[in-house]
Amino acid sequence: MFTGIIQGLGRIRDKQPIGGDLRLVVDIGSLPFDAVEMGESIAVNGCCLTVVAFDSGSFAADVSTETLACTTLGQLAAGALVNLERALLPTTRLGGHLVSGHVDGIGRVERIVEDARAQRWRFSAPGELLRFVAAKGSIAVDGVSLTVNAVDATGFEVALIPHTLAHTAFAEARPGAPVNLEVDLIARYVERLLVIPARG
Repeated sequence: MFTGIIQGLGRIRDKQPIGGDLRLVVDIGSLPFDAVEMGESIAVNGCCLTVVAFDSGSFAADVSTETLACTTLGQLAAGALVNLERALLPTTRLGGHLVSGHVDGIGRVERIVEDARAQRWRFSAPGELLRFVAAKGSIAVDGVSLTVNAVDATGFEVALIPHTLAHTAFAEARPGAPVNLEVDLIARYVERLLVIPARG
């Protein structure tokens, strides 16, 4: 589990095709990397990946065909800036919201509008995901916990404050860029409960 509060920015070092899927090597950049362990989870642009190898400045993770099909990871080029977050601990401050690192789908940056010192960003999203998005609710975009300002039939809008712009990969994103989306966990489970009738 994660919080959606990005701990560091890294870059894709290498993409290695192996047996039909992919091994991703990520330079850790500014990510605190003390006491890293084999098998631990690190979110890369919101995708929960398992560390299968590491050194003092990078880690490798295998990316399955399912993850390649459902996320933007396969589209990232070597050198791409990525958001990084290590899994939360029981003592972690939950500054964002509970994020599983299991991406629900891909959206796109539609527009960026200056708004005083902040920016308003609009993202398109698949219709089947927008039913889980609510104004003033939470959503993870490339692993970043954001508050939804507005939502309609084709997308949603958020405000990015200067700190978020300076400390996430949004700094290099432009209109048209694909993004990973993870809807709120609670909304997902509520929908499941409403769709599946209880059995006595």
